[in-house]
Amino acid sequence: MQTTLSERARHLPRAAEAESILRTCVHCGFCNATCPTYQLLGDELDGPRGRIYLIKQVLEGNDVTQKTQQHLDRCLSCRNCETTCPSGVDYHNLLDIGRAVVDAAVPRPLGQRLLREGLRQTVPHPDLFKSLVNGGQVFRALLPGTLQSKLPRHAPPAKPRPMTLRERQVLMLEGCVQPALSPNTNAAAARVLDRLGISVIATREAGCCGAVDYHLDAQAAGLDRARRNIDAWWPGIEKGAEAIVQTASGCGAFIKDYGHLLASDPAYAEKAKKVSELARDLVEVLRDEPLEKLGIHASQRLAFHCPCTLQHGQKLGGAVEALLSGLGFNLTSVPDGHLCCGSAGTYSLTQPELSRQLRDNKLNALESGHPEVIVTANIGCQSHLDGAGRTPVRHWIELVEAALP
Repeated sequence: MQTTLSERARHLPRAAEAESILRTCVHCGFCNATCPTYQLLGDELDGPRGRIYLIKQVLEGNDVTQKTQQHLDRCLSCRNCETTCPSGVDYHNLLDIGRAVVDAAVPRPLGQRLLREGLRQTVPHPDLFKSLVNGGQVFRALLPGTLQSKLPRHAPPAKPRPMTLRERQVLMLEGCVQPALSPNTNAAAARVLDRLGISVIATREAGCCGAVDYHLDAQAAGLDRARRNIDAWWPGIEKGAEAIVQTASGCGAFIKDYGHLLASDPAYAEKAKKVSELARDLVEVLRDEPLEKLGIHASQRLAFHCPCTLQHGQKLGGAVEALLSGLGFNLTSVPDGHLCCGSAGTYSLTQPELSRQLRDNKLNALESGHPEVIVTANIGCQSHLDGAGRTPVRHWIELVEAALP
């Protein structure tokens, strides 16, 4: 796509990157065929091709309006279009650049500002978030239905973690919301890894991955969180940790982008690159291990929801399904498995109507094979899908751990 950036846009920190991405797009429209919001709304500007055109106009100096902002806000950042695109357009980075320019030019209404700032002040803070969740459970019956659906229906408490320090060690991101919404997930992962001779070193100083801030009009704050995590992990990396494991694929996708996002930071560029190289989704670690040592012979009937951040962001579609099938679980067929469930970080709160439609469509597909349980690989998707009050939704590693002899 031919483009000529305005003089003002040429001075943006990522101007050359934006121009390069825009010129990669051939405007073919294949992306619209797999875009969840385009399928729901049927508006060209609510598909990737239209949003790319809007960003192009903004960077070429055209007026920026609230309508432009709205169409960019409606994007789930699911990256399905990147999987579909024959030209390899780096859409999610272009979207981040475009959103930053638009948000700087268009003041948001007060209600939006309060919601986004409120999310930024609560979600990335594990202790505060856990207190709010616990308080919400106590007064659950008094809360409106929309808030009740955000609280876990059944969150098994965390089992004890292994205390043995083994020769092979990995670091693990504890996360910000997962300890409150699904406290046993990381403990289950640590117990399974311990059976395989790998110790998990938890680093509490490494908190939120930074994605919440980064995608809520505060990119600088998100990158500051990335720097803090790098500092927290660095001593463990120097001691020989072989990987940084994430059990939430949304966090994993963002951490794997640290190297790119901090490439121009002279103090952190090399460290960020190293961290991104060591970042592994849990399935990447387990699939290379001799899983027969676990002694699992499961037969439970499951439907697996593959999060967008796993299949489109990290290109690991099919990996968890293969692992679970290899362990004996009976996986049902899921139509349109490439489509987003509507969680998308905080999207279910900032775009509730669209998110609800996508969730219900996804649940209909997941339940079509009549599974006993739905499993997934991302806490946001897990909480969002389970909030509908239908088939129970859990992280897949919890079922693996429960099947250990």
